[in-house]
Amino acid sequence: MTKTWEERDLAHIWHPCSQMKDYETLPPMVIDYGEGVWLYDIHGKRYLDIVSSWWANLLGHCNKDINDAIKAQLDRLEHVIFANFSHRPAIELAEKLSEITPPKLTKFHFNDNGSSAVEAALKMCFQFYHQTGKPEKQRFFCLTEGYHGETIGALSVGSMDLFAKLYQPMMMDNIHVEAPDCYRCPYGKRRDACACECFEKAEQAFAAHAHEVAAMIVEPLLQGSAGMRIYPPLYLKKLRALCDRYDVKLIADEIATGFGRTGTMFACAQAGISPDVMCLSKGLTGGYLPMSVTCVTDEIYDAFYDDYGTGHAFVHSHTYAGNPLGCAAALAVQRVMEEQGILETAAKNAAWLTRELGEALGAHPQVGEIRHIGLIHAIELVRDPQTKEPLDARRRTGYAIYQKALSLGLVLRPLGDVLYFNPPLNITREELSLAIEMTVEAVHAVLPER
Repeated sequence: MTKTWEERDLAHIWHPCSQMKDYETLPPMVIDYGEGVWLYDIHGKRYLDIVSSWWANLLGHCNKDINDAIKAQLDRLEHVIFANFSHRPAIELAEKLSEITPPKLTKFHFNDNGSSAVEAALKMCFQFYHQTGKPEKQRFFCLTEGYHGETIGALSVGSMDLFAKLYQPMMMDNIHVEAPDCYRCPYGKRRDACACECFEKAEQAFAAHAHEVAAMIVEPLLQGSAGMRIYPPLYLKKLRALCDRYDVKLIADEIATGFGRTGTMFACAQAGISPDVMCLSKGLTGGYLPMSVTCVTDEIYDAFYDDYGTGHAFVHSHTYAGNPLGCAAALAVQRVMEEQGILETAAKNAAWLTRELGEALGAHPQVGEIRHIGLIHAIELVRDPQTKEPLDARRRTGYAIYQKALSLGLVLRPLGDVLYFNPPLNITREELSLAIEMTVEAVHAVLPER
C-alpha cells in the first residue's frame, strides 16, 4: 500500500518545537510551492502565511527579485571557505550593513543562524574584557521572559522555562533582570505614558553585579517569544546609559526585530541608541537562506587585533559563514526595500491594520489587549479583561484557534494564548483583510461571545 506524503513525513521527521503526538490529530501540511503571502499544499489548498514562516519571510515567498539574485549567484559561486578567502557579495553586504545599522557598528562577523550570532556575541564580550584587563567580567545580564535562541549559550541568556528550564544544569549562571510587563504593569502605568518606573529593577541589578558582568543582552522594544510583549523606547535609552555608566557592553538581539519588523529598519533607532553588538538574522536574507551577522564596534574589534602569538584572535567559525548565496539574497532584500519603498508602505498599512483589528476584535469579551509595533499586531486572550487573568493554559485555547484558522486557510500560529500577525512587509490590505476575517471566524468558533 502506497503511503501518503504525510505518512512518509511522520515515519522519519522529528519536527521542531513540537510535541509529535499532536501530529496524530493534526498531520503536517506538506507544502508544494509558495507565492507572495500564500503557501499551497500538495492537495491544492492555500494558506495565508500571516506569521512569515517563523518571522523570517520578509518580502513574500518566491519573490522574483530575490530568486533572480540567487540564481545569478548560483552560476558564479555557491560556497567558499571564509577564512582567508572572500567574495564580492560578502564585501558588498558588509558595506551595505555599515550604511544601515546604527552608528559605531563597523565590523561584521558572519555566522550560520540566529543562535550562532548570539553565541558569537557572548563570546566576543567575554573575551573582550579578558583581553582588556577585566577578566572578572564573565557573566551576563538578560531580561526575564527573554528569548535568544536554543543553543546552550543562547538559552543561558534566555528566561523562558518552556525552552530552558530542563537544561539548567548545562547552562551558564547569569543574572535575570525583571523585564517590563506593560500589559500587566505592577506600577499601574501605561506603556505610552510612563517614565519606565520598572527600570529600577535594572538599576538594582547593575549596582549589585555590574563588576562581574560583561554584557547585557536584550530584544529591543519587543520580546517576541514571550507573547509579543512591547515596551517603550525610553527603557532602551535608559539601558544604554546604564551600560555606559557601569562599563557593560550592550548586545541588541535584532534577529526578530530588524529589517523593518518594528516599523524602522532596526528597533534601536526608535530609542536613538547604538549598541556595542547587534545580532542579525531572519529577515537578513528575506527568510531564504540560513545566515546571520554579529555586528560590533571598532573598540571591540581592536581588542582582538594583535600578533598571532598573543592568542587574541577570535577563534570562532561556522562552515557556511559568509555563504555567497545568502549574501546575494541579503543584497537583493536591501535593493527591494529601497526601490519599492517597503518601509513607507508598511507603515501606512500598519496604521490601517491597527484600526481594522480593533474594530473587528477589540470588543470581544476575552480579548484583553491588541498591541502593535510596526506591522506586528498581537491579540492577548484572557479569562477576564478587567482583572487580566489569563486563560487556563491546560485548555490550549490558542492552539484550538490555530487549528480552526488552518482549516480556513490561515497560518495563525499562537504564542500560548497570544495570537499575532507578523506578515511579510509587502502584504496588501486586501490580504490583510482576508487574514482579519479568518481570524475573527476562528476566534468566534472557539470563544463565542456570550
